Amino acid sequence: MTAVESQELREVTGPRAGVLHLLRLRRNPIGHSEWLRQHYGTVYRMRVFGVEMYTVTGPEAFERVFVNRDKAFASGPAWSHFIGPFFNRGLMLLDFEEHLHHRRIMQHAFGADELRRYHELMVPHIRRILAGWGDVDKPLLQRMFKDLTLDLALEVFVGIELDDAERARINKAFIQAVRGGTSIIRRDLPRGIGPWSRGLAARKVLEKFFYDALPAKRLDGGDDLFAQLCAAKDDEGNQFTDADIVNHMIFLLLAAHDTTTTTLTSMAYEVAKHPEWQERCRREADAIEEPTYDSLQAMTDTDLVMKEALRLCAPVPSIPRFAQREVHIDGYRIPAGAMVANSPYANHYLDDVWPDPSRFDPERFSAERHEDKVHRLAFQAFGAGVHKCIGMYFAGMQVRAVFHELLREYHWSVPDDYEMPIDLVALPYARDGLPVTLERRS
Repeated sequence: MTAVESQELREVTGPRAGVLHLLRLRRNPIGHSEWLRQHYGTVYRMRVFGVEMYTVTGPEAFERVFVNRDKAFASGPAWSHFIGPFFNRGLMLLDFEEHLHHRRIMQHAFGADELRRYHELMVPHIRRILAGWGDVDKPLLQRMFKDLTLDLALEVFVGIELDDAERARINKAFIQAVRGGTSIIRRDLPRGIGPWSRGLAARKVLEKFFYDALPAKRLDGGDDLFAQLCAAKDDEGNQFTDADIVNHMIFLLLAAHDTTTTTLTSMAYEVAKHPEWQERCRREADAIEEPTYDSLQAMTDTDLVMKEALRLCAPVPSIPRFAQREVHIDGYRIPAGAMVANSPYANHYLDDVWPDPSRFDPERFSAERHEDKVHRLAFQAFGAGVHKCIGMYFAGMQVRAVFHELLREYHWSVPDDYEMPIDLVALPYARDGLPVTLERRS
């Protein structure tokens, strides 16, 4: 770049009170993201959790940062700053050759044959758990989905059935570990005061849980993901160490149930608000008597609803990266060492990419309209580049399996004036648990 070109680069500005704006983003993510973009441009900075965070918007910027062809950005240092103490050396926190090495080994646990086997394990558990939902006095679907997906993750990923008390303990540990990364005071305080301290304690709970189970899993094997990671090898015969397996299991178990809970909650809410879509999905669910991994691929309306739900409520609302050298995005200079974030949640509401973005419209993903193809990264629910979600096909399979059984067993509805309150304190969740009227089908 010449000196003249360098002078033409704009310096990045942004609001001074970063924490105040972060709180506003948690309560009003779309409205306040648009306000920030209008006032500070497509690239702006805020001081967040003790660092200067540069937010870049739009699919072009998303491609530049996350496809990362020139390796200017690293994932590990960015995620490690926020969640490293709680999800140490999970796949998302590794980079370049080390990341590729671990991903190649792990990929063997997510092949088509393995997904079919996981599906066979899931279905009886889904049916057993959903059978009791009709007896719940005040159903809160978000919380019920979270319990269900954790049970499924423990059964399919870990191969262990837990009693209610132990399941609640592990679930609480995951919640505290995730919340730890959002702590403003980022140090261990006496007596477990604050989210950071509780997150560190939760990590110890999760580590002990997996280390205690590891010897038997290495010895006995099984069809679950835990056993698959114990046995998995790359083409050169390399395997994971015990520490690798524990680190990956903690991270994968989080991803397997929290992000799927968000997707199922958003889907259930939208088809409760739009019952014509609930009936469209129910008709295709009724047409599949015996669900298999392959037969559920025929649920095309459900797939449209799933994609639109992922667009309207991206399970990972913001993704950070670390700039390894100075970079230029949309005419702005971003210095080496900066934290850079791009928000799939906000990008999915850009009206120059998505027509009428706030409207629930699953057919925007149809072959006839394919609005998601206006840019190769207009739809960002699973990330992009080498860190694109390794479990995206597992997640789709799990969502179809749960939704198929839910549609066949129940109708559900919400009042016409109900709007689900979303909180983005960490990952998106319904602050009220998504209360519904749930009725068994006759």
